[in-house]
Amino acid sequence: MAVLKRLAGAMLALCAGLGAAHAEDWTPRRTVNVVVHTGPGAGGDAFARAVINVIEKEKLSPARFVVVNKTGGGSTNAINFVASKEGDDTTLAVYASNWTTDYLVQKDATTSLQSLTPLANLIFEPALLVVRADSPFKTLKDFIDAAKAAPNKYKQAGGTPLGRDAMLRHILVANTGAQWPLISFPSGGERLSAILGGHVETLVLDGSEVGDFIESGKLRALAQVSDERIPTFPKDVPTIKEAGYDIRIPLQPRGIVGPPKMSPAAAEYYRKLFAKVVETPSWKKYVEETRVQTSYIAANDLADFLAKIADGTRSALKSANIEVIR
Repeated sequence: MAVLKRLAGAMLALCAGLGAAHAEDWTPRRTVNVVVHTGPGAGGDAFARAVINVIEKEKLSPARFVVVNKTGGGSTNAINFVASKEGDDTTLAVYASNWTTDYLVQKDATTSLQSLTPLANLIFEPALLVVRADSPFKTLKDFIDAAKAAPNKYKQAGGTPLGRDAMLRHILVANTGAQWPLISFPSGGERLSAILGGHVETLVLDGSEVGDFIESGKLRALAQVSDERIPTFPKDVPTIKEAGYDIRIPLQPRGIVGPPKMSPAAAEYYRKLFAKVVETPSWKKYVEETRVQTSYIAANDLADFLAKIADGTRSALKSANIEVIR
C-alpha cells in the first residue's frame, strides 16, 4: 500500500509538472483578434493599435495581432461578441469606461465586464474639454453660462451615448442647470471634423487624440478632464474642479480582457505579455507622446479594480440623475 501511495504521489507530481510546463510553453498559433467598441481613429481603436505596434516593434510575440471593430450599442455589441467567444484563446478586447456604464443602465447590455477574463489594466487616459481657437468661450464657465442662457443652442461632439465624454456632459448638466445636446459620431476623425468645421462648439478630446491641434492653435482647451493637472497638458489650463465645478470626474481606464473561460495557460501568457509591454522603450515613448498615464494593474488585482470602477460609475450616474438598473 505504501508503494502504491508513493507511485500515486509521483504520478500527481509528474502531471502537475507537465501542466506547468504546458502553461509556460503556450503561445498563440494563429492571429489574435483584439476587439474594440469604437470605429477607426477613435480612442479605443487608436489605443489598441498602439499596443499592437509596441508588441510588433519590440518583437514580444510570434503571433499577429489585428483590431476588430465591433461598433453599435455603445459597448454592447463588442462585449457581447467577446462573451460569445467563450474559451477562445485568441480573442482579446480593449475595455473602456462605457463597458461598465452600459451594463449599469442598458437592459440589452447583459454581459458585465467582470464576467470576462481579467488580464491587465494599462492606462488612465486624461482628456481636454476643447473649443475651436476662434470660439467666443475662453473658459469653461463661459460655455456653461451660455448653455444656461440659451438651452440646447450649443452642441458637443461625442462618441457612444454613455462614454466618458457623454458622462461628463450628463454630470455637468445635472450639477449646473445648463443644457446642451451631445451629437454622437462613430470615429474620432468625424468628431474632430465636426468641431473644426463649426458644426459643434465643444468636444472632449482624449490625450491620445490631441495631436498638434492644441499646439497649432486650431483648438483651445477650456479644462483638463482629470482630478489633477497632467504635466504634458498645457500648463495654463485648469482642471474642471479648478474651473469652479467640484464634480466626480469620470475615469477612463483602458486595459485588456479575454473571453469567459479563457484557458489558464493562455491567460498567463497574455498577462506576462502585457507586463512586458509597459516596460519597453516603445511603450514609454507612446505614453509621452499621447499624454496618457501608465496605470498597470496586474490580473490578480484587476477584478477588484473593475469592481471599484463600477461602484464609482454607479454613484456618478446617480449624481447625474440617470437611472441605474443594475
